[in-house]
Amino acid sequence: MMIKEQFSEKRDPRTEHLEAELVVVGGGLAGVCAAITAARTGVRVILVQDRPLLGGNASSEIRLWILGATSHMGNNNRWAREGGMVDEILVENMWRNPEGNPVIFDTILLEKVSQEANIHLLLNTVVYDLEKQAPDVISRVTAFCSQNSIRYILSAPFFCDASGDGIVAFQAGAAFRMGAEIASEFGEKFAPSQDYGELLGHSLYFYSKDTGVPVTFVPPAYALENITDIPRYRRLNAREQGCQLWWIEYGGRLDTVHDTEKIKWELWKVIYGVWDHIKNSGQFPEAETLTLEWVGMIPGKRESRRFEGDYILTQQDVVEQRTHADAVAFGGWSIDLHPADGVFSEKPACNQWHSKGIYQIPYRCLYSRNLRNLFLAGRIISVSHVAFGSSRVMATGAYAGQAAAMAAVLCLREKLEPRQLLEPPHMQHLQTALLKIGQFIPGLALHDDKDLVLQATLQASSEYVLQALPADGSYISLADASGQMLPLPAGPVPGITVYALATEDTWLDVELRTTSTVSHHTPDVTLQTLRLPLTKGVQPVPLVFHTTLARAGYVFICFGKNNLVSLQTSSLRMTGVLSVFNKTNPAVSNFGKQEPPDNIGMDAFEFWCPERRPGGKNLALQLSQGIAAFGVENIRNGINRPVLQPNAWLADPADPAPSLTITWEQPQAIREVALAFDTDWDHPMESVLMGHPERTMPFCVKAFTLQDEAGNILYQTTDNHQTLRHITLASPVSTRQLTLRITHMQGAVPPGLFGVRCYA
Repeated sequence: MMIKEQFSEKRDPRTEHLEAELVVVGGGLAGVCAAITAARTGVRVILVQDRPLLGGNASSEIRLWILGATSHMGNNNRWAREGGMVDEILVENMWRNPEGNPVIFDTILLEKVSQEANIHLLLNTVVYDLEKQAPDVISRVTAFCSQNSIRYILSAPFFCDASGDGIVAFQAGAAFRMGAEIASEFGEKFAPSQDYGELLGHSLYFYSKDTGVPVTFVPPAYALENITDIPRYRRLNAREQGCQLWWIEYGGRLDTVHDTEKIKWELWKVIYGVWDHIKNSGQFPEAETLTLEWVGMIPGKRESRRFEGDYILTQQDVVEQRTHADAVAFGGWSIDLHPADGVFSEKPACNQWHSKGIYQIPYRCLYSRNLRNLFLAGRIISVSHVAFGSSRVMATGAYAGQAAAMAAVLCLREKLEPRQLLEPPHMQHLQTALLKIGQFIPGLALHDDKDLVLQATLQASSEYVLQALPADGSYISLADASGQMLPLPAGPVPGITVYALATEDTWLDVELRTTSTVSHHTPDVTLQTLRLPLTKGVQPVPLVFHTTLARAGYVFICFGKNNLVSLQTSSLRMTGVLSVFNKTNPAVSNFGKQEPPDNIGMDAFEFWCPERRPGGKNLALQLSQGIAAFGVENIRNGINRPVLQPNAWLADPADPAPSLTITWEQPQAIREVALAFDTDWDHPMESVLMGHPERTMPFCVKAFTLQDEAGNILYQTTDNHQTLRHITLASPVSTRQLTLRITHMQGAVPPGLFGVRCYA
């Protein structure tokens, strides 16, 4: 159809008015998780993204791996991967994309959003204006799509700003901060000096490819000519690519919002100069056949604006793991600050200091203190610059975004304003709603009065009792100190026998350790030490501890470094039992022991971390008294990951037909069943670049059947790999009994799960 129009003085773009219950601005990981979390409750959501792909820094446009509290398994935060929607995404990416292909990760995010009927997704659409119905109430935002030339006017009772720079919060006039607070404002001893700088810069990455034949590289005219302008050039090599080059950073001395294009050009100069040096300096002969396959077009931002809520999270909250009545999420990345001069700085590329454990994030950080209908998600939440050094990473930002979205849902349902959710009954409602979708909140357990399992009798075909970790004929050298984490009840520590191989007569140094508080897994309290003589050869070594534990929890059997000694290992793996090692992980500033200066407010402690599979076998041992920590009652204790105890029901590995039966005195009308499986909360599941040898976690149930009392199959699957399974039956089933039969695991491990909930 031909269109012909005469001259007019001015034309407006085509305009569409869209209404929803929640508008989420920003399609990075925080915005995606927030939008899906709200949409799955039935809330109508508009998700606005200014770029062609979802994921923000995690997308193939930038290619940063998703990390959070697990910190590459390089800290003491055991079983600390974030739950809920971000967990679902990471687990699915492991299943489909263990190679870490960023393009495949794009498809997973797009699929997750597109499958939600309650989400209206607008890509390539930039929010640039807004209107208010009152000084503290946003009524609508205006956006423009560069691809279809449509102006959108988006109206909703609530908005969530997950845009990274806070475009909605900024234009709405919300109080914000940019740069670092001085140390005296919050008493933060790690507050940076002016010399160090107050902002973190942007980064761009590149990928290379081996063609198998020599490749010539002619740099563009704008490439940095003098590589020595970059003090860090000495760390260059031809092997690193992608976000391994996180240290190619610039912009911390500039306006990281309005100078982004200027920063991008400087980073392009650096990258092409770096590649010119790798290809043409003669110092990297291994690069002869490499070609430059991809260079980022959009810089990955670390820091810009932070908006003020009713609480500002500080260094002390992170380091001391302070508790908050309104806790809705957690963080655990190190406090990770970078010099503002970035790649041009003579200072170390980062300044990372870890806390002993994960810390709570309060709900008061997730809404603007000035606006009555604006939630905050991602890196713009209410934190100080120092605390931001930890909370800024993507998995943490997404996790807080999930909490903000659920808060918006409750505000819609109950006709409340964000601040009103702080009232104890509403806060308990919010925390319960989050726990039900897999949002672990440190210190809280799910107790849902509507859960019919709480009134039932539980019976398992068997319950695993850990008597031994049987030796498999392999050994691990004590070239590094090694340890075994065991969940023990309160009372006397049982006798433990390990099996050592000594190349000559020597000593085995052993420490029995535990944690100073229940809020972390750092073995910072030594209960008893042993020094035991070894003779040359293989021998059993009895460990007798005259120690009584005041509380149940994990103990660490730590074996000191000795190059003359190896310990036998066990191939038996199970939920909630781990070996740990006092090694180093320079990627996260783990050098075996954290020894901060006295004046920066950080703790000194040792790192005892697991190894990734196929490494990280348990240490072989025999117990004088079995550990009965895997009983069936664990499935309704409301904690779906190991914390002080494994919190899982495990069947005996010899059980030929593992099953769990839930029985009620009277018939119940069951409509929904929720199952919580173990997808290894210790695994970081880095989303891109870093390949993984596994697609599934060995502790996860692969195949199961759910039956009623008559043996009718209500649900069955043979290909489960996800953490949570929400089973909704077509119509309620009246039964006095449900039986879950586990027919196959993903690995050779004791079968079991964390939780079962049933609803009418």
